[in-house]
Amino acid sequence: MYLIALCDDEKVELKKTEQMLDNYEKKHYGLDFRVECFENAETLLYMTKEKNYVPDLIMMDIYMPEKMGIDAAKELRNMGNEAKIIFLTTSREHALEAFGVNASQYLVKPVTEKVLFSILDKLLREVDEERRKYLLLRIEGRIQRVAVSDIIYCEAQGKIQCLYFSDGTQCLLRMTMTEIYEMLSHYEAFVRVGVAYIMNLDHINSLNARELNMDNGQKIYLPRGSYQSLRERYFDYYCGENKGM
Repeated sequence: MYLIALCDDEKVELKKTEQMLDNYEKKHYGLDFRVECFENAETLLYMTKEKNYVPDLIMMDIYMPEKMGIDAAKELRNMGNEAKIIFLTTSREHALEAFGVNASQYLVKPVTEKVLFSILDKLLREVDEERRKYLLLRIEGRIQRVAVSDIIYCEAQGKIQCLYFSDGTQCLLRMTMTEIYEMLSHYEAFVRVGVAYIMNLDHINSLNARELNMDNGQKIYLPRGSYQSLRERYFDYYCGENKGM
């Protein structure tokens, strides 16, 4: 599924863009878009900052009464949001500024389906490639991109979960272990160990019935009853059809 945000103060333009996205989705079997429409940039910024809204793609008008699209994009980038941004506008005047906020595309209205579909083909491929390598997490109030391969393990600490990274750093997440595992379960290297741990098999040096020895020197004592299933998963990963990350 792809989350797509449309931001335009003109309801007619929102409807046009939403219809083109619907047509694109219908032409690509199995594709799933979740489209959210915003009639002003302030609402989009609020959702990003307060509700942890992280779209994969933002399609935004530049000329809006309360806040210009360029200014909204700058605020999004300052929050750590790295979504693909397509500006849809009536003038070329702000093209240089647009690329200054790392916009993926700058399109002058009216936009044809042929042009938009070609751009979507490229950007969705890029999103897929990034998803295989990175997670977007809210850390200390900022949305940050985290390399999946750098995650050694996750440990439950009450209502807060702690991620440990290969560079020796760690961060606290206000998410449940189930929510974190839902994100990581797409990667073969991650396995749930008991209720308190999610382990990256790529970072396990050795294991026995009592403990794991991680490649950062950390020793983790295994929860009761978890060794057998973990051992099977570990050997399947390294000796079976291991496709890595």
